[in-house]
Amino acid sequence: MEFSQALRERRTRSRLSQLDLAIRAGTTQRHISFMESGRSAPGRSMVVRLAESLELPLRERNGLLLSAGYAPVYPETDLGDPALAAIRTALDHILTGHLPYPAVVVDRHGDLVASNTAFTALFGDVDPELLAPPANVYRLALHPRGIAPRILNFAEWAVHILERLNQETLRHPDERLAGLREELASYVPRSLPSAGHLGFAVPLRLRSEGGELRLITTVTTFATAVDVTVAELKLEAFLPADDRTAAFLSGNLGPEGGSAGAGSR
Repeated sequence: MEFSQALRERRTRSRLSQLDLAIRAGTTQRHISFMESGRSAPGRSMVVRLAESLELPLRERNGLLLSAGYAPVYPETDLGDPALAAIRTALDHILTGHLPYPAVVVDRHGDLVASNTAFTALFGDVDPELLAPPANVYRLALHPRGIAPRILNFAEWAVHILERLNQETLRHPDERLAGLREELASYVPRSLPSAGHLGFAVPLRLRSEGGELRLITTVTTFATAVDVTVAELKLEAFLPADDRTAAFLSGNLGPEGGSAGAGSR
């Protein structure tokens, strides 16, 4: 994609007018118009400012630079690289600190990067093929040979996951994510979730040996990351939605053990 087309497409996707983008980037609407029509070739610093003003993910910022003929600014380092040792240590610390509750680290496609022992204990009884690297947590959740048979509110939870993937692909188009969403949608019955009050968050109602568990999730990212790999990591933590679930997890999974290790794909 040429720079002019790439800029116009990303601005439109961000629902910004040329004037809006010009104000954010500290330039003029005329200059934006000239760049989008191909009449003006921006300098490297201008492309960086435009990418920042559009609040693009680091991978897309690099892509915009490439479309303008410039080298990428943001590195993409393998998680196993010694340069990211501090990141791996931080992830292991957070995963272990979240015990006795389950937590995972995934990449931009939902592939499992690392997990703690509580996640393995709670979600490990699935088809071993689904756990073969790169295991995908979205597929683990909705595949018939994953944890889907144990999810008591499957239709409701499936809609939650599919909507999340849909929002991701709308904000940041990605062929693999779009394909994954299409695959997962084929596992979901067409029946709509039951009506009723959902409370403050959609819970995951999971059948277990201790009865029904109710879990809610939080997602954490590295907000100040300047490396593509680090910026795309997500830490998803599961928290008990009631006292009974908290007691079960504390009593059966316990605080012992630790994480499975960051970068253990």
